[in-house]
Amino acid sequence: MVRDILAAAHPELAAEDAIEVLPMRTTGDKIQVGSLASAGGKGLFTKEIEEALLDNTADIAVHSMKDVPTVLPTGLALKALLPREDPRDALIAHDSSIKCLADLPVGARVGTASLRRKALLLSARPDVRIEILRGNVQTRLDKVKAGEFEATFLAVAGLKRLGLSDNVTAILEPDDMLPAVCQGAIGIECREDDMPTCEFLAKINHAETEIRTQAERAFLELLDGSCRTPIGGLATIDETSLSFRGLIVRPDGSEVHAAQRDGGVEDAIQIGIAVGEDLRARAGSGFFDEND
Repeated sequence: MVRDILAAAHPELAAEDAIEVLPMRTTGDKIQVGSLASAGGKGLFTKEIEEALLDNTADIAVHSMKDVPTVLPTGLALKALLPREDPRDALIAHDSSIKCLADLPVGARVGTASLRRKALLLSARPDVRIEILRGNVQTRLDKVKAGEFEATFLAVAGLKRLGLSDNVTAILEPDDMLPAVCQGAIGIECREDDMPTCEFLAKINHAETEIRTQAERAFLELLDGSCRTPIGGLATIDETSLSFRGLIVRPDGSEVHAAQRDGGVEDAIQIGIAVGEDLRARAGSGFFDEND
C-alpha cells in the first residue's frame, strides 16, 4: 500500500525497482504462545524494523500504529499516516447467528491474546471462558471455523486489507468494545535527519488521521505506567471538532472507568491528555499498580 501511494504521489518513484520492499519478521510475530504482555509488551512488533532504520538497512518503516510505543528511539520520527481504515473490532463466531456479545452461549470458549478484548468481554460476559489464541489471521479464523473456539475478535481494518472481511459475523460498535488506541491506522517512520525521505513522506500524510492518532497517543502516553492495564481509546472528527473517548479496565473485567472530552481539532493532544488525567484520578494509582 505504501509503495503504491508513494509512487502515485512521486512519479520519479514509479519505476518497478524504485522502491524495494523488505519483509521482516519481528519478535511479536514469532511469539505464538503465551501473552505479549508477559513477553515484554511494548515494542515487540517494532524493534527489529526500527533497528533496520537505525543501521540504514531500510529508509522507511511501515507500522500498524496500535503496535508503536509512544516513545520512539532517538533519531526516528513518524512522518506520515495513511487514511485510517475502520477502527472497530469484528466478532468472528463459529455460529453465524451470533451477532453480538449477548448472543454468545453461556460458558462459551472465546480465543484472544488481547488484554483489552479479554477484559471488555469479561466485563460484559463474566461467564465466558477465555483462552489465548495467537497465530496469523488465517490460523485464527480456521480454529474458529473448526469449532475449537466459539468465537474470537479481530480488527476490521486488518480483515479488510487482507480481503477477509467475509468472515466477519458482526462488527462491534465502540460502545460495546472500544478499540485499541490507533487501531486501523498505518504509520510510516524514518530517520529524522533523512530530509529527502521526510519530504517524500510529508506529501502522502493524511492530516485527519494524524490529528486523531495524536490525541490517542497522548492519552496512551499519560497512562503508560503499565503495559498490563487494558486500555481503549478512539478519537473522531466532525469538521473542526474532535471527540475523544477513553477507558481503562481491570484485566478480569471487574472495574471499568471511561471518560470523554470534546473540543477543537487544534487541541487534540490536550484533549487526549485530559481524558487520561481524568481516568487516572477516577481509578487511583492502585488501579495500575495492582495490574503489574
